Amino acid sequence: MRSTNIADLRNHLTQYLQEVRAGEEIIVRDRQRPIAKIVPFSVDGQDADDAALIAAGLMRKGSGAVPPSFWKARRSRVSLKAVVAAVTADRDEV
Repeated sequence: MRSTNIADLRNHLTQYLQEVRAGEEIIVRDRQRPIAKIVPFSVDGQDADDAALIAAGLMRKGSGAVPPSFWKARRSRVSLKAVVAAVTADRDEV
């Protein structure tokens, strides 16, 4: 595990990011005091698209199983014709 100060990290960011891609962890220091750790981003069985959405803040990982009460909740009754008409109208607007 390497460590560097903020100024050196700023000046050699590309080099440090290449090392992180290779699996290295880097400790960032401010006046010899550790303030951050840069670690490789790992994907745990997720596909790359999901990982990119999570990294962009557009998606969150699930926190557990869906409770059984979710499946017992009442759903609105909408006919297939109404759904098709709404989707068609929405697509025609674009």
